[in-house]
Amino acid sequence: MILKEKKIVISLLAFVLPFFLFAVTPQKETRLFAVKDGQELKMDIHSSDSVFSNSQPCLMFVFGGGFMAGSREGKEYDAFFGHFVDKGFKVVSIDYRLGMKGVKKAPGLFNTKPIQNAIALAVSDLYSATEYLLQHATELNIDTTRIIISGSSAGAITVLQADYEKRNNKPSAELLPRDFRYAGVISLAGAIFSTEGFPTYTIPPAPTLFFHGSADKLVPYNQIRFFRMGMFGSKPLAAHFKKHGYPYVFYSMENIGHDVSTYPMREFIPEISKFVDDLVLDRKLWNIDINFNDKLRNSNTSTNPGNYYGQDAQDE
Repeated sequence: MILKEKKIVISLLAFVLPFFLFAVTPQKETRLFAVKDGQELKMDIHSSDSVFSNSQPCLMFVFGGGFMAGSREGKEYDAFFGHFVDKGFKVVSIDYRLGMKGVKKAPGLFNTKPIQNAIALAVSDLYSATEYLLQHATELNIDTTRIIISGSSAGAITVLQADYEKRNNKPSAELLPRDFRYAGVISLAGAIFSTEGFPTYTIPPAPTLFFHGSADKLVPYNQIRFFRMGMFGSKPLAAHFKKHGYPYVFYSMENIGHDVSTYPMREFIPEISKFVDDLVLDRKLWNIDINFNDKLRNSNTSTNPGNYYGQDAQDE
């Protein structure tokens, strides 16, 4: 009887032990990637301690906060980062210069220079962070053909803008190798700013995942336009992708405000992961439009540039 019990214990240990030996333990390394305007710009590189024989895909993340606040270390991103680390990704969360910090007047069609400057600074810093990863790809075990950019709110604007400017060979993108392409874009309540009319692409854009609330008054769900200048949100961008056959998934979150910039990173992780698997890694040419209506969710739909960029927002 004792011998039989010992055999059972040994069998259980043989089954369980590998899970302890090879369990994924998240690691975080902070590196300086640039100094601009006297500001140190850092990145947190999240990874596992597992040994990967092949180069790993990389998910870069740009935080939100209206280009005036926010942090690369926000706790609200932990589940999102953890999922992709467990999936075998390097997850890189970056700093960028906050061009709207201290700006009291809300941006609008007749006050575009502050937000235009803020977007340009953020895109430039995202490019610098990307350049750093490309230069250290071997050391960091990153597959440079599978770098995905993701962002929330101001960060979503930044990643959409960055892919748009890179695909159109804008002077801002000259920092990066001409043949480099982002593998995918994940935008949570983002838009593209253009002074050249509706954004079009010389080279087809990266597969893109759009999340946007139809009642978002802070970052336009549709578009705000004056002649050739405007902010073009997820709805018209997704329609443009569909017209030209560019791969995308668009979650139109019905009657929801700007909170769509954060909660999908907690509540829609499987859907985000499926987009990455299907459209980015497997390169499926899918056009998917989803009108998502959650009648039990209460949403603040009152936030707009006028009250967001007031003194109260600056003091948060």
